[in-house]
Amino acid sequence: MLDYETLKLIWWLVIGVLLIGFAVTGGFDLGAGALLRVVARTDDERRVIVNCVAPTWDGNQVWLILGAGAVFAAFPLVYASSFSVLYPAMMAVLFSLFFRPAGFEYRSKIADPRWRGFWDWGLTVGGVLPAVVFGVAFGLMLTGIPYHFDSDLRIVMDGGILDAVSGFSVLAGLVSLAMLMMHGAAFLNCKTDDAILRERIRKALRLSAIATIVLFVLAGVWIVLGVHGLQVTSIGDVNGELNPIQKQVAVSGGGWLHNFQLYPLMWLAPLLGIASAAGAMLLATRPVIALISSGLSLAGVILTAGFALFPFLLPSSSEPSHSLTIWDASSSEHTLALMLAAAIIFVPIILAYTAWVYRVLRGPVRIDDIRDEYGTY
Repeated sequence: MLDYETLKLIWWLVIGVLLIGFAVTGGFDLGAGALLRVVARTDDERRVIVNCVAPTWDGNQVWLILGAGAVFAAFPLVYASSFSVLYPAMMAVLFSLFFRPAGFEYRSKIADPRWRGFWDWGLTVGGVLPAVVFGVAFGLMLTGIPYHFDSDLRIVMDGGILDAVSGFSVLAGLVSLAMLMMHGAAFLNCKTDDAILRERIRKALRLSAIATIVLFVLAGVWIVLGVHGLQVTSIGDVNGELNPIQKQVAVSGGGWLHNFQLYPLMWLAPLLGIASAAGAMLLATRPVIALISSGLSLAGVILTAGFALFPFLLPSSSEPSHSLTIWDASSSEHTLALMLAAAIIFVPIILAYTAWVYRVLRGPVRIDDIRDEYGTY
């Protein structure tokens, strides 16, 4: 039987896996949407891109739903605190995502260029805005959100989203957008065979990979020189139920590097993010390898943020000792154990049917097929 401390750690890892799963699958959907009006110049080319992602995009959202549900069930205080300040941003993401199912279904129903142009812009916004907001959210986790708990453990917000957003969080949003555009371009590179369109896609892949590397390195330098990190100095028995306001936290410049100093192997994560992005750029003419490389780059970037934050889940900028960690923000031991049993059963099923779907839908989407109305969308 797993003890409480181990269950908390496992669920931190599970949520990380779910986030990476969404980034790798749903990420190329968002990236392809962001590139829709960049690489495609004609209606046929835009229909090709739409038909590359439309059949599978909704299945990819399962990872996002699972991730949000896992945070809600495993770390409910984190869910409540984050949404209290990020609610306007999350609503903006939700409304921008409305364009995706509507755009995929309705875009080609009417041949009017104005109608299709409207949905093209809708799909573009539905790709760009979520990518940026997700990155800003990661940035806010590193700079902290203004909140604290009162004596009854009720969340008290010390500011709104405009008070929380900083230059670093905006940079994190740009990192997210660049890497998802890189991943989207790598996916489209595998799914198209028109020489002219593919050449534009490969150019976008190379440029977005360069942007990912530059922005990611810049964010790392900013973390070292301009962002104060947190470190737990006293917390109590992590194998028991803890009060989130009864711990001591130290704040220091470059504090987010503490885990990397303790465990040097963690440096492999940022190296993976940079090297894999470079691989995607250099191997653009080998589509499958470039796609794998871009996916590994996303995993490396997310792991870097996760390793830096551990054990923090939601740092507080106004009261650092009230920051939520995996040790004091988790659900009960029984809840974590029950959820773990469900995850062991259902996550492999999700992986299996996802692999089966992509195997069935493998192969390129051709412009000639689109012109013959072979494409559904």
